Amino acid sequence: MQGRVHLYEGHGPSEVVRGVRAMIAYGAKVIVLTNAAGGIRNDLAPGALMLIEDQLNLTGTSPLIGPNDEALGPRFPALSDAYDPELRRLAAEVARKQRIKLPSGVYAGLLGPAYETPAEVRMVRTLGGDAVGMSTVLETIAARHMGARVLGISCITNRAAGLSKTAPNHEEVQATARLAEKRFRALLTGLIDRVGRQGTPARARKAKP
Repeated sequence: MQGRVHLYEGHGPSEVVRGVRAMIAYGAKVIVLTNAAGGIRNDLAPGALMLIEDQLNLTGTSPLIGPNDEALGPRFPALSDAYDPELRRLAAEVARKQRIKLPSGVYAGLLGPAYETPAEVRMVRTLGGDAVGMSTVLETIAARHMGARVLGISCITNRAAGLSKTAPNHEEVQATARLAEKRFRALLTGLIDRVGRQGTPARARKAKP
């Protein structure tokens, strides 16, 4: 996929997850989600990569609201392992071999498009969030609903509001993402190769496109 759509652009939850659902319906068993995020934890400075170990859905919505389509998945899916432990282990192993620092953390997804206030950042930190962004959480819910395995990696592009002397801005996010692109690309390429050679259990539910 080239890019994604977001809630803050005016799209509904079902539109946000349509691409993920289509890929799984056509046979994808592993979904790798990436994002740009603001760092909250002290060691997550701009340019760092973070392996997502869990998430906080603070968007106020879900792609599963409404009547459940049993062809996609169960009414009440479990999200205990929203981000697949084995895939996270593989990602950490690839990162070590490439000498790329890849700490784990909790990603908090908010609605956007305004950057968070310092008070909201303090709230997320209190709730256990290590990084904050405006995507990913709904796609993860939809993918797990359909039985696919999910891996998530954040590129920390700025310090969250109130944690640096300057306010977050889109130009900083884009510039930092470009600086981290080479490491990010190498990590993803190595990971995809490892997953492909290892094979994946056929756990994704088959669904009509």
